[in-house]
Amino acid sequence: MATRNSSLVWRLALGLGMMILIVGTGVAGAQAPAAGRQLGTVKAIAGDTVTLTTDAGQTVTVSIPSTARVLELAVGSTDLKTAKPSQFSDIAVGDRVLAVGAAGDTPASLTARTVVVMKSADIAKMQAEEQADWRANGVGGIVSSVDPATGAITIESGPKKIVIDTTSKTVFKRFAGDSVKYQDAKPGTLAEIKPKDQLQARGVKSADGLTVQAAEVISGSFENLSGLLLSVDATAGKITLKDLATKKVVTVDVTPNSDLRNMPAMVAARFAAQTNGGGRQGASAQNASAAGGNGARRAAGADLSQMINRFPTITIADLHKGDAVMIVASESGADAGTLTAVTLLTGVDPILTANPNGGMDLSSWSMGGGSSGGEGGPQ
Repeated sequence: MATRNSSLVWRLALGLGMMILIVGTGVAGAQAPAAGRQLGTVKAIAGDTVTLTTDAGQTVTVSIPSTARVLELAVGSTDLKTAKPSQFSDIAVGDRVLAVGAAGDTPASLTARTVVVMKSADIAKMQAEEQADWRANGVGGIVSSVDPATGAITIESGPKKIVIDTTSKTVFKRFAGDSVKYQDAKPGTLAEIKPKDQLQARGVKSADGLTVQAAEVISGSFENLSGLLLSVDATAGKITLKDLATKKVVTVDVTPNSDLRNMPAMVAARFAAQTNGGGRQGASAQNASAAGGNGARRAAGADLSQMINRFPTITIADLHKGDAVMIVASESGADAGTLTAVTLLTGVDPILTANPNGGMDLSSWSMGGGSSGGEGGPQ
């Protein structure tokens, strides 16, 4: 989906967002009241009205009379001089539209005088190009260190360590506390990135793939939890479990943004074997369990992240006391110290049996059920 591609969303926001200032100033005038405006994706067209879904998820209706000026702007452009004259009949469902009304109009009652359109076909083309770029030039993993002086970020992706070199031109974004959807991400900074954060980067890779000159970095602070559920409160949207790694009882909120999936039994058995037996290959007898096991769990987690969005979805009502779960949770929620489930997997009994000190390290996690992380980048 277009709204789940980080670069695309931000370039659309930049392009049409800048038009809010440019078109609004031209329509309203210096001393006049600010013109009403609406920005969103076309949901329906009837007569001379267009129904938009705004980026905040609201549904609004805009009247577009025959006297309105309609312009088509290239995706990502911020220069209104490059826009081409268009007409109402060219607007289609799926297009991005900025409608600006007369001075004094309100967003709730808007008759457009100027309409700026970005075509859905152009949006889809850009999305495909950027997804291909993420697949070819994207990496993902857990942050192990950050050097503020040089801008270098080191991440662990499975058994590999990758250095992400950033500059003043690198675009930083930060996932929201309760969501890993790209449309919810906010502008970020290098200073916000800490060890143990989960991170994805896109840029120019070195020949061995162990260094990336980053054009874009998106990160978030998340925790991996695993264990047996101690309680489930579907009405309140809360679950508790005793985390295998920390041995602490943890309460986790489950929200509409949480992606709950059931892992098929055959898949769970395969990953259990991979994280247990496979982790000892290449390690000495003394450090096999610690070094090899952790490396194998991380490698398995990276593989798993590419499969999660194909697992059957479930709801909190399908969870029961005693179920084995693995969770990626945000470290903040509505209340300080609250954990919120981002991705939750059930059916993981074989994995936790094989790894009694904790499940797999999902170093590249499922992005909101529809956007996979890792080296594939946003989907």
